[in-house]
Amino acid sequence: MDKIKMKNPIVEMDGDEMTRVIWQWVKDILLAPRIDLRTEYYDLGLAKRNATADKITADAAEATLRCGVAVKCATITPNAERVKEYGLSEMWKSPNGTIRAILDGTVFRAPILVKGISPYIPTWTKPITVARHAYGDVYRNIELRVRAGNRAELAVTEGGSGSETRALIHSFGGDGVVQGMHNTDESIESFARSCFAYALDTKQDLWFATKDTISKIYDRRFKDIFETIYDEYYKEAFADVGITYFYTLIDDMVARVMRSEGGYIWACKNYDGDVMSDMVAAAYGSLAMMTSALVSPKGAFEYEAAHGTVQRHYYKYMNGEKTSTNPVATVFAWSGALRKRGELDASPELAEFAGRLERASVETIEAGLMTADLWALSTLPGKTSLNTEDFLREVARRLEK
Repeated sequence: MDKIKMKNPIVEMDGDEMTRVIWQWVKDILLAPRIDLRTEYYDLGLAKRNATADKITADAAEATLRCGVAVKCATITPNAERVKEYGLSEMWKSPNGTIRAILDGTVFRAPILVKGISPYIPTWTKPITVARHAYGDVYRNIELRVRAGNRAELAVTEGGSGSETRALIHSFGGDGVVQGMHNTDESIESFARSCFAYALDTKQDLWFATKDTISKIYDRRFKDIFETIYDEYYKEAFADVGITYFYTLIDDMVARVMRSEGGYIWACKNYDGDVMSDMVAAAYGSLAMMTSALVSPKGAFEYEAAHGTVQRHYYKYMNGEKTSTNPVATVFAWSGALRKRGELDASPELAEFAGRLERASVETIEAGLMTADLWALSTLPGKTSLNTEDFLREVARRLEK
């Protein structure tokens, strides 16, 4: 069979540990035999990031803006233990945070639903899409250790006159810590517009929450910008398609989400989205069954698996053991990027292949062939647990049909 041609490349960002191994298997078993794969390759493995002083991460993000579509493997965000393990010159920041800051996008994550695996929340009969603001907050923070007897202040210097506005954060009677966070109106507006546009496109209600009763300036700014943009640009359009926008406090929102049936977009600030997207993924069954798309207002799209690098399985693999690591989110990252590339390039055969790849993955699981994490959850009769490579080969067999 002739391979599907690609008109333009996808930015390919390789990653770390077990997901890096699976990344290559997905290409070798599912993609390369069927697509004349064109990618602009960037190795975002921790060793390469260290060797380039993390410049390669920014280069990959800039390439995404240029090419329009990227697909990313899971990567390590190093802590003190990783610095020692990999001999790093410093504790490099999250590559996802760097990429999101450059793209100034919103992350949309949604569960992949399959027969035989029921959500831990019985009422969740429809998928919940978590929209995570992808800029600022704790991910772009500055933090310091503070010694006893010191005081910490927040200071803003006027750009023109040089005059300062200061506010006392705390006078420390004992040792402590302090951090400063920021956000921008421009980024919050992009977040709001992305959420409203995505809700219209998918015809789903949009829910949004902050803690503006406590954070009366910072969080309140998010609330006000969302409300203004909705009233001025989206209120009539939402009414026309029969969907709604709803705002409440984050603690109330969590309670409402737990009681809901799903079927909406839950917009979250950066940290809230980081936490809640993992909670939603786990409650639907598995972190490895979660799609993740970063949508930039600059016209770029980046697709990735929502989970980490599966360190424990990687050490087993390095010892020669077969592992049953779930590759579905990685497969869907590639299919999402290929579909978007096909849509942007007017290549329907590429977009159609992406759909077939996703259907083959789901049908394999629903036929009772799955990795160990899903085997432990599935209620299907006669189910079989496969290692990762064998599962991917089963998907490939269905693709041929």
